[in-house]
Amino acid sequence: MADISQEELNERVAILRRFRTLLEQQRGKFREYLTVLEKQQDSISNENTEALLAHTELEQQVVKNLMNLQKVVVPMRQMYNSVSASTPASAEAEQRTIENLQQDLTDLQEKVLAQNKINRELLKVHIGQIKMQLAGLKNPYKNVHSVYAQKQPVSQLVEVEA
Repeated sequence: MADISQEELNERVAILRRFRTLLEQQRGKFREYLTVLEKQQDSISNENTEALLAHTELEQQVVKNLMNLQKVVVPMRQMYNSVSASTPASAEAEQRTIENLQQDLTDLQEKVLAQNKINRELLKVHIGQIKMQLAGLKNPYKNVHSVYAQKQPVSQLVEVEA
């Protein structure tokens, strides 16, 4: 392995640390997203539409934050991959930490996808129940003429006395 300057070593270590920090932030966001999805499942089961709406809005914000963070993580991952092959043994602990973080992220992503699938299925069932309830409703005014729609006799002549 070729000797590298202290400046280059410091740069590589800084990239590793920044990448680790970004992965930790992303892991935190995924945990937050998983928590929101679990609470959303409870709201669906309890048929609490207000809480479901609030969780959906919160979910959208978390997903937006994840997407913004992902825009930074992808280039940083490329920098990490280009640097990690030639990083000295002194930074191996950082690399193991990053590999563990990446594995945690993969596990969290799988859990999020599974929870999302559960929520979609619950929502499909709930929407089906609502459709059945709507189909079962009977309009009490269906074949009844409205009082306001009836024609009233209107006089055509006006009597004027002076």
